[in-house]
Amino acid sequence: MDEPTKREQNIKLAAISPAKILSGAYPRLIDEWQIAPQLWDAIRFKADRESIIGGYMITGSAVPVDVDELKHSGTGRFSWLKMRPMSLWESGESSGTVRLSELFSGRKLVAEDAQSLDLDQMAEIICRGGWPQSLLISGRARFETAKNILQAIVERDISRVDGTARNSDRALKLMRSYARIQGTSATAKVIKADLAANEMAEADDDTVYSYLNALRKLFIVEDSHAWCPNLRTKDAIRTTDTRYFVDPSIATAALGAGPGELINDLKTFGFLFETLAVRDLRIYAESLGGEVRHYHDKAGLECDAVVHLPNGEYALFEVKTGGQRLIDEGVQTLTELSGLIAAKNLRGPAFTMVVTAVGDYAYARKEDGVIVCPLSALRP
Repeated sequence: MDEPTKREQNIKLAAISPAKILSGAYPRLIDEWQIAPQLWDAIRFKADRESIIGGYMITGSAVPVDVDELKHSGTGRFSWLKMRPMSLWESGESSGTVRLSELFSGRKLVAEDAQSLDLDQMAEIICRGGWPQSLLISGRARFETAKNILQAIVERDISRVDGTARNSDRALKLMRSYARIQGTSATAKVIKADLAANEMAEADDDTVYSYLNALRKLFIVEDSHAWCPNLRTKDAIRTTDTRYFVDPSIATAALGAGPGELINDLKTFGFLFETLAVRDLRIYAESLGGEVRHYHDKAGLECDAVVHLPNGEYALFEVKTGGQRLIDEGVQTLTELSGLIAAKNLRGPAFTMVVTAVGDYAYARKEDGVIVCPLSALRP
């Protein structure tokens, strides 16, 4: 719809004869449909009249039309699918030998090969991100896609998304602050303090929330909600969301960091690798109809990711860069949380896993059954 040479013609055609645009073999994909919102109602009417199931896919940019302003909500006619960057399995950087679907079905893992990636390669993947265009580019230019996305966000999209004028410099500083608290449950108060300490910028609560809500509407940040397995009383579970960008490359672009800087700062590398792992787990979980949450109670017990399926099954994940000491720490957390669940006579996890940044193969530990799996071995 937004092809430059035909844009105005397409808009007029949608107003005069939407059936012309909707005609064609099924399934029919209409991209940037939001420039002619009347197509929404035309598709709804056609789907009702002809009982078409799965006949149309309508896709749009990160600044869509306000669906509430349409004549019909589309309830019962439209299903929503959130588009994400590519996972390592989709980009060809995972061997795919460990399938989450099989583990949930009871498969016992012995040992499986992973695609061998060292820390330098993983740092490059973090900075490059899962943007399809970046896979077609070599050299340092492959990191430019994330930078271009960041620039478009702060210069234009953060104001366009809801029609509220926002300062581009303030938006960039807030995104840098957000990048520094990746993988934590930082509150708006913490973000304000980070802004004041590192960016020498002042912002009140309303401003912070306004900018963060705009970034959520743009699908740039996506926090992980708390998982409560009814282990303890409700007030014992921390309900603050864990902060994540949808792709770690947005964080590195905001920080102005490249692969070399990440290797020299392994603490930051660890937080951003966790963002990468959560990105992929979300993609894999959603393909199984599930979702990713996190667990953190006031006793300090924390689990990086919980993949929860619609049938009530779930799995517990700890994310570590690698090395025996960190793997053992992850195993200890998973064992402690599993023990807490068992003590309450609640349904236990289908499996527990430590996801690592490096490693040549995935295996299940004989002593406790915890799976140690490089991210470069996973698939749905």
